[in-house]
Amino acid sequence: MEHIHGLVIAKLLLLLAAANGTPVLVRWILKDWAGAPLDGGWRVADGRPLLGHSKTIRGLICAIAATALAAPLLGFPATIGLIVGAAAMLGDLISSFTKRRLGLPASAMALGLDQIPESLLPLIALWPVLSLSLADAVVIMVAFFTGELLLSRLLYRLHVRDRPY
Repeated sequence: MEHIHGLVIAKLLLLLAAANGTPVLVRWILKDWAGAPLDGGWRVADGRPLLGHSKTIRGLICAIAATALAAPLLGFPATIGLIVGAAAMLGDLISSFTKRRLGLPASAMALGLDQIPESLLPLIALWPVLSLSLADAVVIMVAFFTGELLLSRLLYRLHVRDRPY
């Protein structure tokens, strides 16, 4: 049973990677084509962008679609993929909103703020469905945090990302 449980955790990590990596890969492939900012360039009372130019409608749609398509390949229903994709992107948008309020530019790194909401919100959404424990959540968030930092550096070296984390 422990082996099966570990496999579920690994599969969830793959879905999180799909949700968070898809917008980066799509931007690398399509460049600025169809990359309209999600916030429409809107600025809030502090004069800063609501989210910033790097959060696009294309990235949001592709991330949710990619996780919905990846979920059945990993043995989950597509709805699990939709939940992971939507919740991870909501976490990403919350991070971007917070970083803009802190005066950080788009794509700037904020250690923890860039990783925790993107992994925590999907776990909260899936908690009752997958019977996750607190230990499961901690393992997934630590693995995602570490994996994202390492993968970001690799993608930077491969010229997929503009800057490493």
